[in-house]
Amino acid sequence: MSETLTAPKTANATGATRSANSLAWSDRFVNRHIGPTSEQIQEMLKTCGFSSLDALIDTAVPKQIRLRRPLSLPPARSEQGLLSELRKIAGRNQVFRSYIGIGYYDCITPPVIQRNILENPGWYTQYTPYQAEISQGRLEALLNFQTMVMELTGLEIANASLLDEGTAAAEAMAMCHALKSTHKAFFVSDRCHPQTIEVVRTRAKALGLSLLIGNHQTFDFSTPVFGVLLQYPASDGTIYDYRKFIESAHQNDAMVVVASDLLSLTLLTSPGELGADIAVGSAQRFGVPLGFGGPHAAFFATKDAFKRHMPGLLVGVSKDAQGRPALRLTLQTREQHIRREKATSNICTAQVLLAVMASMYAVYHGPEGLRKIAERVHRMTHVLAKGLRRLGYDVLSENYFDTLSINLGQRHSKDLLKIAEAHQVNLRVVDAQTVGVSLDEAASVEDLTTLLKIFNGGKELNFSVEELAQENPQFEAPFVRTSKYLTHPVFNRYHSETEMLRYIRRLESRDLSLTTSMIPLGSCTMKLNATAEMYPVTWPEFGRIHPFAPSSQAQGYIALFQQLEEWLAEITGFKAVSLQPNAGSQGEYAGLLVINQHHESRGEGHRKICLIPTSAHGTNPASAVMAGMQVVAVACDEQGNIRVDDLRAKAEQHRTNLAALMVTYPSTHGVFEESIKEICDIIHRNGGQVYMDGANMNAQVGLCRPGDIGADVCHLNLHKTFCIPHGGGGPGMGPICVASHLGAFLPKHPFATVGGKQGIGPISAAPWGSASILTIPWVYIRLMGPDGLMEATKVAILNANYIAKRLENYYPVLYKGHGNLVAHECILDLRQFKLVTVEDLAKRLMDYSFHAPTISWPVPGTVMVEPTESEAKGELDRFCDAMIAIYHEIQEIETGKTDPKNNLLKNAPHTADVLVADKWDHPYSRERAAYSAKYLREHKFWPPAGRIDNVYGDRNPVCSCIGMEDY
Repeated sequence: MSETLTAPKTANATGATRSANSLAWSDRFVNRHIGPTSEQIQEMLKTCGFSSLDALIDTAVPKQIRLRRPLSLPPARSEQGLLSELRKIAGRNQVFRSYIGIGYYDCITPPVIQRNILENPGWYTQYTPYQAEISQGRLEALLNFQTMVMELTGLEIANASLLDEGTAAAEAMAMCHALKSTHKAFFVSDRCHPQTIEVVRTRAKALGLSLLIGNHQTFDFSTPVFGVLLQYPASDGTIYDYRKFIESAHQNDAMVVVASDLLSLTLLTSPGELGADIAVGSAQRFGVPLGFGGPHAAFFATKDAFKRHMPGLLVGVSKDAQGRPALRLTLQTREQHIRREKATSNICTAQVLLAVMASMYAVYHGPEGLRKIAERVHRMTHVLAKGLRRLGYDVLSENYFDTLSINLGQRHSKDLLKIAEAHQVNLRVVDAQTVGVSLDEAASVEDLTTLLKIFNGGKELNFSVEELAQENPQFEAPFVRTSKYLTHPVFNRYHSETEMLRYIRRLESRDLSLTTSMIPLGSCTMKLNATAEMYPVTWPEFGRIHPFAPSSQAQGYIALFQQLEEWLAEITGFKAVSLQPNAGSQGEYAGLLVINQHHESRGEGHRKICLIPTSAHGTNPASAVMAGMQVVAVACDEQGNIRVDDLRAKAEQHRTNLAALMVTYPSTHGVFEESIKEICDIIHRNGGQVYMDGANMNAQVGLCRPGDIGADVCHLNLHKTFCIPHGGGGPGMGPICVASHLGAFLPKHPFATVGGKQGIGPISAAPWGSASILTIPWVYIRLMGPDGLMEATKVAILNANYIAKRLENYYPVLYKGHGNLVAHECILDLRQFKLVTVEDLAKRLMDYSFHAPTISWPVPGTVMVEPTESEAKGELDRFCDAMIAIYHEIQEIETGKTDPKNNLLKNAPHTADVLVADKWDHPYSRERAAYSAKYLREHKFWPPAGRIDNVYGDRNPVCSCIGMEDY
């Protein structure tokens, strides 16, 4: 109760007010989240030339966009108090035993994986592995994932995961069209999962493709199609022999996508052996909780000939400077979106943390363990089918793996559901006379007994489950799998918990995460992911609910969603929110589709021109193309600002067909553009809508709002500003916030009442995307409160300006805004150096136990630094000291004092085995290579790999575990 008492306020050094009530909890979260102390803030302000934090902010942020009132949000709470409050909300969820299936299954997460990966900041605070030398552990886990997917699907190459099964299928359709662009129609079997069909339908409409949905058994290809999508096993559980259909598709010049279930593929003939060109699906049931829809790792596998068209990230084997095998992101998929509007996908990330979990599940169980799990699931399903037949029901499929469709005869599904509800069981309702039951790894004999009792009208059985389990069902030709899989030693070595624990910890030690040091990546906002924010993710009340369970069982979730939507709307200045997009790229895509739908509703569907500044992140033009728009570039001036004259000219030139402007604010160059309101007005006067990329929202919260500035829609990277961890390259969330006139067009979903009356179709497989991690921003906002959120924004801007000030005499700050200040990030220019590159700097920073800033983007030859508000002054100084020390090392090279090729930077990073080797032929000491700063003697992260040969890896791509021994 003490938290709610009225208390006098006292001002702290930052200008924010905090409670002075003697009965209030003394340990406030805001002090844990924000790194610098009040004294440190004053010291940094003095360096920057300001007497107060408010004075700095008033100078940096244009007055015309400032929010002149506090955010209308609940007050801050203590961690203890808030978690107790959230427990009550979670208690409103009812964890029924769900047998709904449709791509989502209960499973058993091995505790060794849950505790040491999912709940371990050494795994969930890593960044996307663009700096491969300090990402070797995660890259190995992803290589295991790719190998697992390739071998189970029987295809030649797989990526490092996608967002969910529905979007993976949509990506597959887009890839088929890129390869077979002669036709415009795509066939989808009506036996695919319903949510997958709807996500694909949304994508097809945006791309101007027609979707043919029907029975694959009667489709004769009389209508030319560029591709087909099949479900294996089908959504109703039936296993079809697709060989003849696939052969016919190929004869008619169509590609074949098979959406498949990984666990079933341990027993069934693989999609590749059936003749599929692409296999997609979800790895959720490999140890990843249901989470009311996510996050889960989708998979995408294809033939080697198509690898350069494959979406997402791809891990490959190369070699380092010492000739040893080393892993990296390979081919153009490493950053496919650098192709901008020519990209074949806007997806530039993965669901890495979840892919790691799924791969470790396969490592832990091995091929025999997975087969045994699958055999047990199938055996249980066979027993259930026998029991249902004994009770007089018609089981509709003869060939099935884990899912049965049951004809109820004269009974009505509603009556059966009432009985099931009384037993806290969820079934899939197909129609009035048909229900579906999908079993899973977690099913027990008691569960089977309960299910049969439900189908027996709630009465006790006159037979036992054990009586029905006398035979051991096995698949026969043409379904039975005869090919081997997961033969690599990694899948056959770590089956005891001791060995598994050591393997996980060994890989963790090969990655630099926020547990080691700050990760100062511009535009990526690698801030604190507090333990209190992470706790609820694994609570069963959030983790074990099926995404298509009745809403009456998810009242806690729904209350949390409603509150979070209200808070995000208040923070952004908009009126409506969709939480469905499960990545920033998905948010961009969804926001643009909403704009399209708005124009179409007004009879202006011809508006397809999207203006995008040349400084924009590559996902912006890629997303615009995915949304069916035509990109027109807008020039920027020498200060990195949008050239208003060029914008005005192009907006007027395309006035009739102008759909939108995509703009990032503060700008990609790290400054508050003072012309932003004028920019928005120009677009509106010419009939367009303003889409604001929310990547840099960490500089706005509490100070200004996109809706007030003039934007019509923005997406929010919850894995940046609102503390969802990056997870090594995913999960993320990218909800969109829209003005009132766009609320009617927010995305719908076939299994939930979400979106607007005229909403676009679903853009993610689950109604609320990766629902379970939405608890994280909910906790963050409540712990910080309105004052804390604004204080965090102010300190983020201060920290960036402090770094810029300390380093400007060594590395010029490329762009500055009003008052000669930057926003929450700064771009440091290294183009003055002739012999040293930004990549050399990045690798040398590894020797100082730091992850490099963002390199060569948005300007080649520069680094973009974002410290966030979570880093204390000591860490900022440690980073600045490292950068200054490296500057002096660079000067030795530039002035000829040391060899231009054999030097500290060109040879970086220096691994431990290189430093202890007998041979040392460098003109500097081992000590200087390893311990150039005093703090390194207290704690040093040792890069596990020397500099990796990127060119070699692209020319000799090896993207699975098989073949590593040849290096």
